[in-house]
Amino acid sequence: MIKLLKSFNDIIEIAKNKVAIVALAGAEDTESLKAIKSVEDMGIKAILVGNEKEVSKKCEELGLDFPIVNVENEYEACEKAVKLVSEGKANILMKGLVKTSSLLKAVLNKEWGLRTGNLLSHVALLETPALQRIIFVTDGGMVIKPDLMQKVGIINNAVSLAHKLGYDMPKVALIAAVEVVNPDMPETLEAATIAKMNERGQIKGCKIDGPLGIDNALNVFAAEIKKVKGEVAGKADILVVPDIHSGNFLGKSAVYLAGGKIAGLVLGAKAPIVIVSRADTSESKRISIALAAAVSEQKD
Repeated sequence: MIKLLKSFNDIIEIAKNKVAIVALAGAEDTESLKAIKSVEDMGIKAILVGNEKEVSKKCEELGLDFPIVNVENEYEACEKAVKLVSEGKANILMKGLVKTSSLLKAVLNKEWGLRTGNLLSHVALLETPALQRIIFVTDGGMVIKPDLMQKVGIINNAVSLAHKLGYDMPKVALIAAVEVVNPDMPETLEAATIAKMNERGQIKGCKIDGPLGIDNALNVFAAEIKKVKGEVAGKADILVVPDIHSGNFLGKSAVYLAGGKIAGLVLGAKAPIVIVSRADTSESKRISIALAAAVSEQKD
């Protein structure tokens, strides 16, 4: 039986056994450099892309000693950072002092970008005091209002991530306000359709059920009380939310209301992308980079 992730410490242990190099776009950002500094103990290295003079000064202050690629502006920073990954010189892309839109535009460049044909989506991992396992939440950061096929792409990205972290057959719950199909709630109709697609083998590598309320997706007792049965009920690993708002609220609620911790990645490109918020704690940034290292393609 596959051992599920119980805490972020499990991810750190996986990362320590990987060879990972981060291409940091906009390395003038002090907080991003601090995050890079925080993962040195895992053996994670970096290539810093930014204004060489400014980056060098900050590296000296922080005690960092990594190669610096000099650029004139944020567009060049994004291009050169993406090219470092596409050329195999780095295997993680990270956003520093550049706009997210600029970085993603470079990622999607048809000539030298990191396109795979897959949808780009965000997966957050949550560690909370209430649960004895890590929970994946998607998509609370990229796709605003996914349609049915976009939800399939979101699921495929999250399942691929889970596989790389050691899950054999992750349990996926499509979350709605209720656990029954209601014609007035389109999310419940799509959830039922996607669950059927999984049953027929159109979505592989996981077990899917839905619609499920968040209570009977996460808690076996709640599922039993509501007479919700199945392999996923009460035991979900991955929560697929109806829209970006619910995913964003859910992730932040786990942190600010429940004292939990959060990490996240943008998936669907040729390499994991770390896009952290300035409001994220230093530990959240550290775990996000560790997560990227844990699932990145091994470098020689």
